[in-house]
Amino acid sequence: MIEIFRPDVYSKSIFDVNYKKLKEKGIKCILLDLDNTIAPVNIEKPDNKMKKFLYELKEKGFHLIIMSNSPKKRVEPFKNELELDSAAFSMKPRKAKYMKILKTFGYKPEEVAAIGDQLLTDVLGANRMQITSILVNPMSKKDGISTNLNRIIERMIIKRLEKKELFERGKYYD
Repeated sequence: MIEIFRPDVYSKSIFDVNYKKLKEKGIKCILLDLDNTIAPVNIEKPDNKMKKFLYELKEKGFHLIIMSNSPKKRVEPFKNELELDSAAFSMKPRKAKYMKILKTFGYKPEEVAAIGDQLLTDVLGANRMQITSILVNPMSKKDGISTNLNRIIERMIIKRLEKKELFERGKYYD
């Protein structure tokens, strides 16, 4: 059962993911977590480095969608600034928003990857949907209140994954 928390890919950051390999695998759409994946939790709009990077991913043919558990007022400035589709208040790891995205845009689970910094929301949600799950390290040590509790649980899960030799923090793979 603990295997459900193992990410398919583990990269240092969003910038280090092997997007060429994702493209070769048939990935057409990438779901991007917002807080601590594309911006630190206390930043209100994307920086120029992230804007340029995500523009380049769109140029490579990926459909990018911000999928965040944050409310619309947090997600909207990023959606508008980056010119991306978005799904706010997604309630990850629940399946409902994933299913809505798949249906709305006509994707199959094997055509979608999800990038995020949390096992309990991003990785678990993607794995439950058979979407390629990609874990990245958080951009900042600062987290939202509910995420702080998740991090405690996440550390316990990582210990169990490490015990079964399924995952090791800092040992990246694609």
